[in-house]
Amino acid sequence: MIIMGVSVFLWKPSDTDLKKERIREHADSVKKGLTAKTNALVTKSADPAKTAVSARVDSQLLKQPFGASTIGTEKMVTLENADVIVKLSTLGGKVSSVELKNYKTYNHKPLILFDGEKSHFGLDFNAGSNSIKTDNLYFTPSADQLQVAAKDSGSVTMRLSYSATQYIDYIYSLKGAGFKVGLTIKPVGLDQVIANNNSLNINWAASMRKQEMDIEQERRYTTIYDINNEGSIDYLSSNKDDSTTVTDKKLQWISFQAHFFSGVIIADKGFDKSHISVNTDAADSLHSKQMSASLNLTRNGDGTFPLVFYFGPNKYDILKTQGYDLQKQIYMGWAPFALINRFAVLPVFNFLVKFTSNYGLIILGLTLILKIVLSPLTYKSYLSMAKMRVLKPEMDEIKAKVGDDNPTLLQQEYMKLYKKAGVNPLGGCLPLLIQMPIVFAFFRFFPSLFELRGQSFLWMHDLSTYDTVITFHTSIPVLGNHISVMCLFMTASTLIYTYFNNQISGATGQMKYIGYITPIIFLGALNSYPSGLNYYYFLANMLTFTQQYVIRLMVDDKKIHEQIQENKKKPDAKKKTSGFQAKMEEIMRQKQQQQQLPAAASKKKK
Repeated sequence: MIIMGVSVFLWKPSDTDLKKERIREHADSVKKGLTAKTNALVTKSADPAKTAVSARVDSQLLKQPFGASTIGTEKMVTLENADVIVKLSTLGGKVSSVELKNYKTYNHKPLILFDGEKSHFGLDFNAGSNSIKTDNLYFTPSADQLQVAAKDSGSVTMRLSYSATQYIDYIYSLKGAGFKVGLTIKPVGLDQVIANNNSLNINWAASMRKQEMDIEQERRYTTIYDINNEGSIDYLSSNKDDSTTVTDKKLQWISFQAHFFSGVIIADKGFDKSHISVNTDAADSLHSKQMSASLNLTRNGDGTFPLVFYFGPNKYDILKTQGYDLQKQIYMGWAPFALINRFAVLPVFNFLVKFTSNYGLIILGLTLILKIVLSPLTYKSYLSMAKMRVLKPEMDEIKAKVGDDNPTLLQQEYMKLYKKAGVNPLGGCLPLLIQMPIVFAFFRFFPSLFELRGQSFLWMHDLSTYDTVITFHTSIPVLGNHISVMCLFMTASTLIYTYFNNQISGATGQMKYIGYITPIIFLGALNSYPSGLNYYYFLANMLTFTQQYVIRLMVDDKKIHEQIQENKKKPDAKKKTSGFQAKMEEIMRQKQQQQQLPAAASKKKK
């Protein structure tokens, strides 16, 4: 007690300190009073008005059909199996995003077909005098099925409530494996609420995300495909913004197709009326194209609207197993080229896949088989060009004799020589023309071939896109921003092929140099095309060199010359004339007669 008493006496503040403390406390109290008055004024002047406006707005919304569903918070519910992860949003009850688990983007990131604010799916209908768009309303996932959604497969019901006994259910289902997601739209107790309740208008839109290295090449093969109930496939332009409305036929499915992946909506009984459109935003480097579809679907006998989604790769075999002829959306060229690819090239390719997983070797094997099958045509072409080369000295003599003043007469004399020698002047060209459909068929086959995606060979990291040796900081006309190594090899081999071809045929003048222009054009045209395609063209040229070398060992120019001389000795009656030669002879005769008529008339006049 003594210590405490002494301490209190010693630490007692002075009169000056007490005065300062009283002044500070007075100032604090004045400040608190002013703050309280300011807050009271703000609350009195602003908050009641805001509260009143908000209350009126909420009251008006709640009075509308499905008004309670205008308020909520977006949440995600996940359906997942061995192949896909599908995220369902409570805002609109829609498929908000799809991830393909077993595939990656070109830079090894998760492959998500579409997601975010640019993904839409909803019903448009009238309820009384109000226009309802379910894409803007909040759905409630069934509580008893949230646990099922966490498993590797199952189903989830997203409910849009009108009342306790009136609602619209989106019932999503997903099997343990595969790329199909079932959706059954089930209105309950709304017959008196929804106008024209026997059909629904569905609006679906998505921006397909960039998956490949070259977005320009990806856009080249990205568009919307559809097929009607008669099995006829159609598609929008992939080179420009496009749209169409179909009312005369039912469409069974509509595919938002990116280069190697697609999202497809399928209706067993078809969509009665459809409007589809595809647009490109050149400034958007994250998405290849924006797609939308407005579809009218008729109610099933049980009162539901069943649909099926396919979210997966554009691989021919996988699409074929899904049914509905989904494989028809893989574009393999115009009708003749598509038939070659579908019924000849693809089966051979799939056969070779059984022996190796190296796609560089598979392309080599495919090229070898093709060249062996076409070798009789190659031989015939070479032989015909060799005959023309042997005849060239005699053709030069005729030209020197007739001169250049009368080209019709010169051609007539050439035709007589061809007929005597038993040579078809187009014999070297026709076999090549027969091979041209196959060349063009491959031009569509390789860029559409899903199997090449991500497959490496030698220095080429991905056979489904171009390989680069030089990358420029700016885009150069024709070439772009890079130079492809395999395209350079292809161009060089084509130039060498042209050189040797001219040696065989004995081409002179303009014809000698025209062949060199085409490979230069191809260098610019094919520089951004898949390295797998350029690799095939390179192999085809190299194998052609080999074939011609072997044939050259088999063909003797002296024997050809002797044969031609023997043919000349035969009577004209025993010589076969091709239809083309006969037609050319007739044309030459007519031209000669036309030239002779003015000369005869002039002579008679004199």
